[in-house]
Amino acid sequence: MTTTTFAQERIDLRTSPEIKELIVRAASSAGMSVSAFLLGAAQDRAKQILAEQEMVTLTSRDWNAFAQALDDADRPRPKLAAALKRHDEWRQR
Repeated sequence: MTTTTFAQERIDLRTSPEIKELIVRAASSAGMSVSAFLLGAAQDRAKQILAEQEMVTLTSRDWNAFAQALDDADRPRPKLAAALKRHDEWRQR
């Protein structure tokens, strides 16, 4: 079953006549309404910005260092073990 979602929210904006004409021409060339054109462009840009913020890009050297750190995570850490032991002893007082 397909459900249809109707747009209920509004976005209002003001612009110069030159920018409006540019947008109207581009929307017309794309065979779209101005609203559909603006919403599509804004949605695409919003997704791009959020994806860039959520993605981490590493050089090969940085990736290798990161992968090595993950591989070494289960290696015993004497200083950490000693600190945990002191903490446990302190809590038992």
